[in-house]
Amino acid sequence: MGIDTKVRDDEAVSLAAQKAELPLYVTRIKVYPRAIAGQWRRIKWAVLVLLLGLYYLVPWLRWDRGPNAPAQAILIDLDGRRGWFFDVVIWPQEVYFVTGLLILASLGLFFASSLFGRVWCGFTCPQTVWTDLFMLVERWIEGDRNERMRFDRQPMSATKAARKGLKHIAWLVIAAATGGAWVFYYVDAPTTLIKIFRGEASLEVYTFVGLFTATTYVLAGWAREQVCTYMCPWPRFQAAMLDEQSLSVTYQKWRGEQRGKHKAGDTWDGRGDCVDCRLCVAVCPTGIDIRDGQQIECIGCGLCIDACTQTMDKVGRPLGLICWDTLANQHAKESSATKGTGRVAWRPLRPRTLLYAGLLCLVSAIMLVAFLLRSDAELTVQRDRSPNYVRLSNGDIRNSYTLKILNKRREEAHFRLSIEGLPSAVLGFVGADADGASGATTLAVHPDMVGTFRVLVTVPSKEAPAGSKPITFEVRETSQARRASHDAVFVGPVR
Repeated sequence: MGIDTKVRDDEAVSLAAQKAELPLYVTRIKVYPRAIAGQWRRIKWAVLVLLLGLYYLVPWLRWDRGPNAPAQAILIDLDGRRGWFFDVVIWPQEVYFVTGLLILASLGLFFASSLFGRVWCGFTCPQTVWTDLFMLVERWIEGDRNERMRFDRQPMSATKAARKGLKHIAWLVIAAATGGAWVFYYVDAPTTLIKIFRGEASLEVYTFVGLFTATTYVLAGWAREQVCTYMCPWPRFQAAMLDEQSLSVTYQKWRGEQRGKHKAGDTWDGRGDCVDCRLCVAVCPTGIDIRDGQQIECIGCGLCIDACTQTMDKVGRPLGLICWDTLANQHAKESSATKGTGRVAWRPLRPRTLLYAGLLCLVSAIMLVAFLLRSDAELTVQRDRSPNYVRLSNGDIRNSYTLKILNKRREEAHFRLSIEGLPSAVLGFVGADADGASGATTLAVHPDMVGTFRVLVTVPSKEAPAGSKPITFEVRETSQARRASHDAVFVGPVR
């Protein structure tokens, strides 16, 4: 017993020593993706050009809205507290439109993932797009995969320092353009660009340009695949959006194994189609081997498909050893008596996708109806609470209110104000031109502005309510059918 106990203790000490030697964090193995040509690479370039073109150029689109209005087609005006989208203006109180757009974007992402797996990550994610751009610049300056690997192993020299410096300068220029473009969505782009170079821009502009420059440079230039692997939460829960009918980049193991080198003229009997060229690993932007199965690091970019297509074409084997396919179809091919003869048709219409599509249609319909029914005028009323009421010298009771009328149109509007719930009430105004002192009055509100008016509501003492009484303020435009109302209360003395 004593000997056995001693052996177990020695083993425990040995295991503890081994665990103590393990680092807390695994050292990063730098990935050197190789350039590849093919169908999916061309699609990725097209998406990159489209998305970056939109991102950099949209702030420079001009849109004539008349005098005293911004001429930028898309502008999120924080100072003016509104968002300009061509002829549509979104005000702070209409933030539900922004919420609806975010919900639509989420549902669209769920819908696309349930159909095509990580298509967002592989083609349209900003991290993917800017990383592709940074790697393209890196290849132009330092060469392709093998050249870059040899270059990094060389000792530092003047040539190496110059090329490395040129690469980082180019990265910083792209990052600065990225940070500036983001800021241009919130300020007028032409005038702000001039102010930036003259040193006349605000501290906030320089701060956010610097912030987005730094994050773009670090994430796309240095972190790269680590963002997708460790920082991004989407790979952790996107599996909930997928099922056996979701398309994903797949290595057909039943066809490729046993893998191994193949010489021209040798038979293919008794072996798989994979010649173990490892080109699929060399082109992968995250450095994984797709032949090991589905992995969290795989972003579904399809570059390994292009790589394998080139190899299969060279060795004269059927294409599609790595392809887009569903898990259900792969299981059918693998389990069939004659490998590859089984088939399960892709079913894009299934409960999961129908649910996402239905929710997309529902939210879109709600937003469309809300947009079509949105009013061009809004009214808010705030009653003064100190004091609750004032008793005049003749005994009449007066409450005071602050009215704000929002005119969303690009032309001046004239509104008539009335009150319901107090038939004998008399309306008075402070600092406003009115047509009369009772019943109704006309108030002018400038285009795309909020008109603020001080309103005094006076009720004869005999008809004043005891305590609070609900009332309704209503404004109606004199030249059109626009109207808006707001509920309030009138407070009188408690008898």
